[in-house]
Amino acid sequence: MTSTVFSDTQCVLGEGIFWHPLRQSVFWFDILSHRLYERSGETQSLWQFDRAVSAAGWVDETRLLIASERDLFVFDLEAKTETHLVDLERDNAVTRSNDGRADPKGGFWIGTMGYNLEPEAGAIYRWYKGELRPLFDRLTIPNAICFAPDGTFAYFTDTPTKIIRRVSLDAEGWPIGEPVAWLDLTQEGLNPDGAVVDTAGNLWNAQWGASRVACYDSSGQFVEAMAFPAGQISCPAFGGAAMDQLFATSAAEGVSDPMAGQVFCAKTQSKGQAEHQVQLV
Repeated sequence: MTSTVFSDTQCVLGEGIFWHPLRQSVFWFDILSHRLYERSGETQSLWQFDRAVSAAGWVDETRLLIASERDLFVFDLEAKTETHLVDLERDNAVTRSNDGRADPKGGFWIGTMGYNLEPEAGAIYRWYKGELRPLFDRLTIPNAICFAPDGTFAYFTDTPTKIIRRVSLDAEGWPIGEPVAWLDLTQEGLNPDGAVVDTAGNLWNAQWGASRVACYDSSGQFVEAMAFPAGQISCPAFGGAAMDQLFATSAAEGVSDPMAGQVFCAKTQSKGQAEHQVQLV
């Protein structure tokens, strides 16, 4: 299966891509340029912020919950207004937000990390029914936040460890017990970045530096890999009318590859989950 360029806009650090089911459009971020992009058909839009923004979940047709370097806020796409929800490490100048995703119960998970990759400076939090609660700490680069279709498991990684972990969830979507190692990529020397789970329970993981998104079944067995024409592939998302298009962001930071930082798309034989709606209350 061959990939194509979906957007040739070059992102310093593309991240947080997702398909909006009501708008039938793709959103993604350039974290270090403080930008949010949307593409619908042939039209691409841009919103500029005064701080780093990295991940979002959809609230309704015109509002997103967005994670920034210092807070979670609701952003109205049409009015271009922000409504502050809660601080996110506001007093910690070392960190910013990174990978995040809405969960099947309407919550929103978000990771933080050091701007300069400070060891164990990051954490993962969950926003749910008006509360932001810390889940896991002492992480360096939290990534691969995604969820089993039935909502019984969450996945995440601390990229430098090269291990994707899985944790059980209760009926409200909170973690139960300790995370366990689910997929160890140490032998292959692969760096797990963003991830998403399809309707069959397969996990699709962007692997930084490997020019690909790799698919693993629910037991962690390798299924296939989708190649993309940039080395630093950062985050995947399923979308399109049939939810069989695999989109992927990339990063231009630190490389001279002319296609680095672009967003790519490839048709698959799989079907992605619809992006979960964030419940504000």
